[in-house]
Formats: sequence, C-alpha cells, structure tokens
Amino acid sequence: MTEGELNIEELRKKRDDYQVKANELKKRRNELHALSKKLAEERDNLNAAIRKLRNEIAEHKKKRDELNERVKHAKEQRNKLNEKYLQVKRRIRALERQRSAATGTNLIALRKQLKALEIEQMTQPMSPQKEKKLIEKISELHEKIKKQEEILNRDPKLKKAFEEEEFLKRKAEKQHEVVEKLAEKAQKEHEEMIKLVKKLENHVKRVNEIQEEIVNTKIKADEIHREFISYVDRIHELERKISVLQDETYRRRRGERISSLQREAEEIFERFKRGEKLSTEDLMMLQKAGLI
Repeated sequence: MTEGELNIEELRKKRDDYQVKANELKKRRNELHALSKKLAEERDNLNAAIRKLRNEIAEHKKKRDELNERVKHAKEQRNKLNEKYLQVKRRIRALERQRSAATGTNLIALRKQLKALEIEQMTQPMSPQKEKKLIEKISELHEKIKKQEEILNRDPKLKKAFEEEEFLKRKAEKQHEVVEKLAEKAQKEHEEMIKLVKKLENHVKRVNEIQEEIVNTKIKADEIHREFISYVDRIHELERKISVLQDETYRRRRGERISSLQREAEEIFERFKRGEKLSTEDLMMLQKAGLI
C-alpha cells in the first residue's frame, strides 16, 4: 500500500469517527427539539386552562359580589324589622308599667325577682329545707306573674301590641334566615373563587417554569447544532482531501501503467526491428503504442 493510500485510509477512518460523533450530536439535538415541542404543547394547554380559569374566577366573583349586595340589602331589611320589634317591646313595657301602677303590682319587678331566685337555685348550694322554701317562693312568683299577665292580656292595647310583637319577631327571624342563606351562598362562591385562584397561581407558576425550561433547552439545542455543523464541515473537508488524494493516486497509477506499457511496446518494437516473429498481441501492443 502506497503512502497516498495510507493517507486516504487514515482520512477515511477520521471521517467515519467524525460521522459517528455528528450522528450522536444530531440525535441529541433532535431529542432536545422534541422535548421543546412537548414542553410548548404543555405550556399551551396550561395557558388555555388559565384563560378558562380566569373566566370561571370572574364568574364566581361576579356572583359573590351580587350575593353580597343582596346580603347587605337583606341585613338592612332585617335591621329595620329588629328596630320595629324593639320599639314595640318598649311600648309593651311602657303599657305594662302603666297597667301595673294602676293595679299596684310591678310585673317587671316580679320577673326580675323570679329570674334572680331561679339563678340562685341553680348556682348556690343550700340545705333541703332552704331549697324547699326557695321553690315555694318561686312558685308563688310564677302564680303572681301569671295572674298579672292574664289581667294585662285582657287589655286591648296590650293584646294588639303583643300580636304585633310576635308578628315582627317572626318576620325578623325569617329575614335573618334569608340573610344567613344569602351569606352562605356568597361564602361558597368566594371559597370556590379562592380555590380556583390557587389553581390558577399553580398553573401560572408551572407555565413560567416550562418557559424557562424551553429557553434553556433551545439554548442547549443551538449549542449542540453548532457543534454538529462543525463536525459536518470537518467531514466535508476530509471528503475533499480524500477526493484529491484519490485523484492523485489514480493519475499516478495511470501514469505508471502507461509507462509500463510503453516500455513493453518499445521492447517488442526492438524485436520487430531485429526481424523476430511477432504475435497478434504483440502487433496490437505496437499499434496501441503508435509504433506501427
């Protein structure tokens, strides 16, 4: 094997080594591009989910705010009813004081006294005898209060006031239930909104993380692509060198082959001049060499 042929073999081996490295780089670059594409799809899906969540959050906020307005209005109505209820109670107490003064019995004082005795019975330790007396006294007060209330209940003004008090009490309680139901609905809308906001924040955080991953992946892919191109350029350069050496080897071998044929033809021609008998092949060789 000639020196040129040895050089070609070395260059081919080097080219093949570069090709292996280039193939590895190309594979890695393509893997990174596929990863970037996958991350971009995940990011786009999350962005679509984020848009949907923002619409849902806005809807829950709207409902919550509307319900809060209704709660505010319902509270105002309840407060008005409570105020009317308290006004009627004050009117009833004033009428009771007036009627009690006329009968000589203070119903309010009796009720306070009864309440004090009942508290004493429940909270103070006492002997059985003392407790018995206390129970008798409580019973007497109950009876006095009952009789006094019966007298007062026969009063048309008080009876009407009691009826109004009961009506306003029921109405205020019903209105309070409306407030609580509306407030509960508003709270549910608020809680659902907060839950979606947290979900949205997690999505946004993940999108930012993915975007950073995409940027880093693209940077790495670009670096690998540049390295891949450098190996491709080296391979092309080696192929040019191999081609040049192959041409040189071909020309040298052709020149050597032509020189060998020329010498052989000249030897045959000398034999021809000496009058030796030539074969058909010898004559053809002389013709090719242009000697006859």
